[in-house]
Amino acid sequence: MHGLMENALYGGRVDNIFDMRVLTCYLRQYFDSSAFNSGSGRSSRGGRKLVANITLPQSTNIRDYMSLIEQIPDDDQPSYFGLPANIERSSQRMISTNVINQLKTVTRSIQVGEKFNREMWQNELGPMLQMWKKLNQGSGNITHAKLELPTVTEKSSPVIQFVLLERYNAVQLVQQVHQTLSALSKVMRGQQLLTSEVHQLATSILQQQTPSKWYKMWEGPDDPMQYLHSLIAKTMALQVWVEKAESNRLLNTQELNLADLFHPNTFLNAVRQQTARQGKTSMDELKLVSSWNGAISNASLNVKIGGLLLEGCSFDGKRLSENQRDSPTVVNIPIFHIAWIPKDASSPYSGTETISLPIYTSQTREKIVTCLDLPSGGNLTTWVQCGAALLLE
Repeated sequence: MHGLMENALYGGRVDNIFDMRVLTCYLRQYFDSSAFNSGSGRSSRGGRKLVANITLPQSTNIRDYMSLIEQIPDDDQPSYFGLPANIERSSQRMISTNVINQLKTVTRSIQVGEKFNREMWQNELGPMLQMWKKLNQGSGNITHAKLELPTVTEKSSPVIQFVLLERYNAVQLVQQVHQTLSALSKVMRGQQLLTSEVHQLATSILQQQTPSKWYKMWEGPDDPMQYLHSLIAKTMALQVWVEKAESNRLLNTQELNLADLFHPNTFLNAVRQQTARQGKTSMDELKLVSSWNGAISNASLNVKIGGLLLEGCSFDGKRLSENQRDSPTVVNIPIFHIAWIPKDASSPYSGTETISLPIYTSQTREKIVTCLDLPSGGNLTTWVQCGAALLLE
């Protein structure tokens, strides 16, 4: 039964290993022979308690089970599925976001971009161009910055190489986006003829979609306004990273926010490469560990991480705790350290007291950066079913 449900009926449609972990938990909870056998987990009435207020009958009479099914309320209770008590708030937020996006699309007719209308384009696209101008004015004039491609040598630090290259690519991305918007602005002012590329750019923006040309350069937010805000924010933050890296203050002491990066997974891999180089070992022989009790003593390189978010439950640095109905949907977790250490070295926490949670780039949970072990305080099934996950932003 487990194999059929997990690999064919339901599991065959699941492409996320952490969603599969939730499915496996449900199968072990509900499709379990102990549900019909005597033993632990039975209520005072003798039947096995599946979830709150639902207890299986002791008899083998189908009418008893039909009566139980009829007593189940039509509205699914979050507790039936192990979901957090404040899941309704998360659901309402997602529904509201979808409705807002749909309304934005409705307010702009699809036919707006089918032909050039200078007045309409100025009314619809003018505010975004003004916003882009203000963003650049406060960013130190990145659009005209001239940077040379960082040189790579065998003795260069992998982490410093990554930071310099990440900043270089960020500036290049800003300048390429600026070129496309400048062309659009010139067309709107009558200083340049309309091309198919500019027409496609305007059509995408009018439909509240990030232009495909931008998205190919960086898979950022789907909303063009959010894309531009995030692009400038990350580029400016990377300048601070470069200053720290060049003064050897990036690792071990300074708090870093992975949300500042365009490629946080590549940064973690650079730290892994530098750790392997210092320890004269293979990268495959290292594992990623985390600690909320200060720096990891048996690691050559520690990275102090802050700004990470947690959804699905709460965490105080010592153990996870369930959310209440009035709990915020997303909470900040305490600052912690991560490091790469040999696989045979002892971890800061034992395997029985931790749970591995994915780190997603955003609340859409589409892209995974890596996985992190958090001290759970036991009861792993609870944290798996509540959909606990870490978010960069």
